[in-house]
Amino acid sequence: MQKRRRTNGKEAKETRLRIGPVQQKILLLLLGGLALSCSRSPEKSWRIIKGMRESWKEINRRAAERAINALYDAKLLETKVHSDGTTTLVLNEGGKKKALTYKADRIKIMRPSAWDRKWRVVIFDIPEDEREARDALRAHLEYMGFYILQRSVFVCPFECRDQIEFLIELYAIRRYVRFMVVEYIDNEDHLKKNFRIK
Repeated sequence: MQKRRRTNGKEAKETRLRIGPVQQKILLLLLGGLALSCSRSPEKSWRIIKGMRESWKEINRRAAERAINALYDAKLLETKVHSDGTTTLVLNEGGKKKALTYKADRIKIMRPSAWDRKWRVVIFDIPEDEREARDALRAHLEYMGFYILQRSVFVCPFECRDQIEFLIELYAIRRYVRFMVVEYIDNEDHLKKNFRIK
């Protein structure tokens, strides 16, 4: 019989938190340099003091404050207290990783007006003990429109090096992943048909 792992109060609170769309948007805006502060302590209502963007017009102020407090309670944010008594919220390492994950979910590859006749190939051999990173990479590649040439070989005809670099850094899998640009693949007629290119 397997022993059930005990969790302390902090772990339980983090496990219970379900990151909704408002929390996702807040994490991404904080990642992009938005600042949040309150007059004295985290228990006070947070207010946005800089970095106001169009995105915030879509968020109800009360909903934003609830979301911020939930993220703070979940230990994804930390506070910096200033000499004037004000406090600013910033992402901690856990919050940055979570925000980067949501940013990764939005990655797309732009289709150019003319194809440069080169294929981008991603090959990886990620070990079983890092299967979560492996599965996440596969999911991202499929979402971005890569063609599955083999189980761990994905192909795309469009420029995507920056996107692949981002995913490699996010999941810390550089030693397992190779990125190539090639001019010929023996079944490229099939690939061209798949990507609707000539």
